[in-house]
Amino acid sequence: MAEKAVEYLKSFSYPLILALMLFLSAFRAVNEFLGFPLALVPLVISGGNIFWSTLKATLETKRITAGVLVVIAMAATAYIEDYLAAAVVGWMMIVGESIEALTLDKTRNAVRELIKLTPRQATVKRGDDWVTVGLDEVNPGDTVLVRPGERVPVDGVVLSGAAALNESSITGESMPVEKTAGDKVFAGTISESGALEVRVEKLGEDTTLGQIVKVVKEAQDNRGQAQRVADRFAAYFTPVTLILAAIVYWWTGELVRGVTLLVIACPCALVLATPTSVVASVGNAARRGALIKGGVTLEAAGRVNAVLFDKTGTLTHGIPRVVAVQAFGGRSEDEVLALAAAAETRSEHPIARAIMQEARRRQLAVETSQEFTAEIGRGVRARVGQSLVEVGNRRLLDGASAPGDIEAFLEEREEKGETVLLVKANGQVIGGLSVADTVRASAGRAVRALKELGVETVIMLTGDNPATARSIAQAVGIEDYRAELLPEDKLDIVRQLQRQGKTVAMVGDGVNDGPALALADVGIAMGAAGTDVAIETSDIALMGDNLLMVPEILGLSRRALKIIGQNIWAFAVGVNLVGMFLAGSGHINPIMAALIHNAASVAVVGNSARLLTFVSLPEMARRGPRRKSTGQQGAAHSA
Repeated sequence: MAEKAVEYLKSFSYPLILALMLFLSAFRAVNEFLGFPLALVPLVISGGNIFWSTLKATLETKRITAGVLVVIAMAATAYIEDYLAAAVVGWMMIVGESIEALTLDKTRNAVRELIKLTPRQATVKRGDDWVTVGLDEVNPGDTVLVRPGERVPVDGVVLSGAAALNESSITGESMPVEKTAGDKVFAGTISESGALEVRVEKLGEDTTLGQIVKVVKEAQDNRGQAQRVADRFAAYFTPVTLILAAIVYWWTGELVRGVTLLVIACPCALVLATPTSVVASVGNAARRGALIKGGVTLEAAGRVNAVLFDKTGTLTHGIPRVVAVQAFGGRSEDEVLALAAAAETRSEHPIARAIMQEARRRQLAVETSQEFTAEIGRGVRARVGQSLVEVGNRRLLDGASAPGDIEAFLEEREEKGETVLLVKANGQVIGGLSVADTVRASAGRAVRALKELGVETVIMLTGDNPATARSIAQAVGIEDYRAELLPEDKLDIVRQLQRQGKTVAMVGDGVNDGPALALADVGIAMGAAGTDVAIETSDIALMGDNLLMVPEILGLSRRALKIIGQNIWAFAVGVNLVGMFLAGSGHINPIMAALIHNAASVAVVGNSARLLTFVSLPEMARRGPRRKSTGQQGAAHSA
């Protein structure tokens, strides 16, 4: 096999050498015929281009830029009448910059793809007719029609119709979400089935998608500490390189060595090292429904070793649900639940809605109640058919001791921190209901994934009682939890961890946890779709409610830091130092220096581009079950 490879290389190299010799012979013949070096033509073109771009950059930044080294190197090469080398250096620099620009441009596709998501036209109701108009002719308050297969052009509220919308452009989740009257819809989402009439609330840049585009654009210009250090280093490196080139020329007496050192030493790879990684990471996250506020946030997220979770609305859905139904006295669970739902029909309390929702889920027939009364601190009372039904807390027992089976149910559910209700019919306890805020399906997996990433400290924060906090913490696998906290208590915990040298990330819903999100090194707001405040104030905004995006983004940030380190030390500093040594010792010429320089720059951009497709968790593990959001948790039941 090796012998065949050698023979193949030989057979390939001979024609190549012959072609090169013919080119050089023709080049010399043309030079003699014209009476002047033909290389002056490409030299003037490339040199003029580089000189003009360098002059503009120097005037704009008001400091010596890396392009100054190239201009001086080309001028010195031309001075020693090596016009071909000067022309090749110039053209290779231009080609190298073009390759870098093309590669870097791919990392900016996220913004362009997001902008394309919003249709330019909308079908608007004008009188009794539907008219297709440009989006600039649509106003808040108008009614637009979204047909099957069309993209929603605005942010708004559904007036009528039913449809399944693909919201992956906003939340990053591809599972369709059912939308009916009263639900919010977002610009850029697609109706996979069904039609909707939508009242317009926001247009253009004011939509959630517009906010995402704005944040991603700003993030690309938001420089991190590593980038600022690299920029400062590059600024000092240019004059230092000029001095080194002068020393090499003075020491060796060979101008070509100093010129070669100038070419190889351009800090282009160093300047590109961080911004390319940041842009690629921000673009990757944006496609998945997460907004990272630039280099500063990315670097901080990559160093996070302590994560604080708010409980309500973050680890849990924030919505009370019936988690247990118990029947006594020979009644069935469905009978108990149906009577309780009938009694609660006229109540507007969140727990009443939870009971009715569970009855609907079980497809129970719920009668209409009469003579409804709500007693604060006790519960509700209503007449359902021939029965006087009461739903409430222990006070329904009127001070009497509960029978053994009823007391056992009460104690078991209360120990878990759940809200327990008794159901009475005509003065007799016939059953009990337990209501609680349920844990998100992705919460446990997210906590485990954080620990696998190396996050040392994971704490749950809540204002709930210790029993409820303990139950939720155990369910998601969090060992450390703090209960009965006020907002200022959460701030104290963040400060305490920071004093211990921890880099703290706070995960909350972006509204109630505002102070803690702001104080933490990285504030992560969940479910920020449609919430301008959460998008603006958080460091990272997760548009959906999948908690697995938290370890996903932290893993991406950790990977970005590694890529930045590789870019700086391997491709930028390492290649430059080796190249400068080879240049000073005369082992390479200006053309070889230009090759090496451009190879290092392109390698930096290519290495950073790997972040565009990086996934820190398996896709199936990252995707949590998709459900339709029904709102936020209400106050505790008055019973």
